[in-house]
Amino acid sequence: MTAIDAVTLEVVRNAIFSVAEEMRVIVMRSARSPLLKEAGDLSCVLTDARGRLIAQGNLDNPIHLGVMCFTVKEFLKRFPPETLRDGDVFYTNAPTVGGNHLPDVKAIKPIFWEGELVAFSVNLSHWPDVGGALPGSYVPWATDLTQEGLHITPVRLFDADGPVRETLDLILANVRGRVEREGDIHAQRAAAEVAARRLHEIFAQFGTPTVLSCFERMMNESGQLMRAALTEVPDGVYVGEDWMDDDGIVDQPIRIRVRVTIAGDTATFDFDATDPQARGPINTTYFIACSSVYYVCKALLGPDIPANDGLYRALTVNVPEGTLLNPAPHAPIVGGNHETSQRVADALFVAFAQAIPERVQAGGITTSGLAVVTGRWPNGTPFTLYEVHGGGEGGSLHRDGLSALRVHMANTMNTPVEVIEHEYPLFVEESALRDGSAGAGRQRGGLGIRRLYRIANAEARLTTMIERCIVPPYGLLGGAPGEPSRVSLDRDGEQRTIKGKESVVLQHGDLVTVETAGGGGYGPPVERSAELAQRDLREGYG
Repeated sequence: MTAIDAVTLEVVRNAIFSVAEEMRVIVMRSARSPLLKEAGDLSCVLTDARGRLIAQGNLDNPIHLGVMCFTVKEFLKRFPPETLRDGDVFYTNAPTVGGNHLPDVKAIKPIFWEGELVAFSVNLSHWPDVGGALPGSYVPWATDLTQEGLHITPVRLFDADGPVRETLDLILANVRGRVEREGDIHAQRAAAEVAARRLHEIFAQFGTPTVLSCFERMMNESGQLMRAALTEVPDGVYVGEDWMDDDGIVDQPIRIRVRVTIAGDTATFDFDATDPQARGPINTTYFIACSSVYYVCKALLGPDIPANDGLYRALTVNVPEGTLLNPAPHAPIVGGNHETSQRVADALFVAFAQAIPERVQAGGITTSGLAVVTGRWPNGTPFTLYEVHGGGEGGSLHRDGLSALRVHMANTMNTPVEVIEHEYPLFVEESALRDGSAGAGRQRGGLGIRRLYRIANAEARLTTMIERCIVPPYGLLGGAPGEPSRVSLDRDGEQRTIKGKESVVLQHGDLVTVETAGGGGYGPPVERSAELAQRDLREGYG
């Protein structure tokens, strides 16, 4: 390593982070699908030549970012450095390549400087459709991965001459919305190319030895800071658990249980008591389990520690094969990415509440609240609205929970009403807070939301992937749980409840109502001041 002074380190560090941020902007400004350009369901990272994470976007999705600690490392097992060429951009959604679920497609670009492989850029974008049994690639009744869409093992879609057309056409022939998907693919490639140019500028200015030494220093510093943070947690063994509503096939809850062992400046997370692999699509990968662990440790122990490979070196995650969090390769996983990951985080917060309750908040919405509306316009062109819904945050020691936001493992934005009504044959008749949904407590939870969609097309399909419809967000230290989520369909004056994992055919005039969970309360409700309790009643919290 080259000796690095503090000023040079900070300049290089911030330059590297700015590259990851610019990648995100490039994708959002050039993508075709509203899910990317409006909701921002994407993440961008840079790794070194060995696949170790060195920088990530500040506004990106925690679900994705922990996973991408592994992506390039697994990719290099299949494509050793000597097989890579300047100009290559590979695409993959393979769960075994540091993956999560099939709709999240990663563009991986090896970056060379003066003939040497020095880094990789990776940007992940959620494609609104990757094929499969249902439009939108969410199949609540799936029992096999092949039902969920096209499985793209790492494949070179661009080289120095441009698109590898025959391979690109093969992928586009197996997904819905070919024109929109191709636009998103090119947006991902554009972000990868911009990242390469920016890194070339940094290497040209500071020199290869200096920049690579900065990479090492950045990782080592994060590792030291996380180890120091772990020493502030009392040594011991802490157990936490929470439950999934069901798996979409069998109507019974599924347990996630974690045993956290703190020993000095290290932590071990054992999931051996978690339930076995599910039949339905809420299984998830080992990489996602790690992602949840990394998120919780960063959020509770070191929110200001730069997130890179070094941050995770003191953390060991053990997940037995054949369980919900490490299933067989053929297992369906589409919901596990954003539903099961959240329940892992919840179980971890319950465990840490026994050691550092002052830092932990009560249960929140912790579900994507996903409603996918698909169909075809009268001219036959397909449309896919992939809409997530926020809800209530749990209360904590120092404040009440916030309302109408994404909690913990996701920060994807909702699609604005104006965009929905312009891009899709839908009308949003109401978008409001859900009165009475918050859990009571010394610090109450936040409110969920209520959104009504009127179908203006002759026919459409609604697919839900929503948790917290049966098992509500938990209260903490005597606080009350929040109200669970609910989805309903009104047709010709008759109403029925739609399950959290269901797919139904809609017709013109149908009204779909999505009501999301409120956050749990923190501390006994009787300890809330009379003044605040009266205000809660006036503002719809009571």
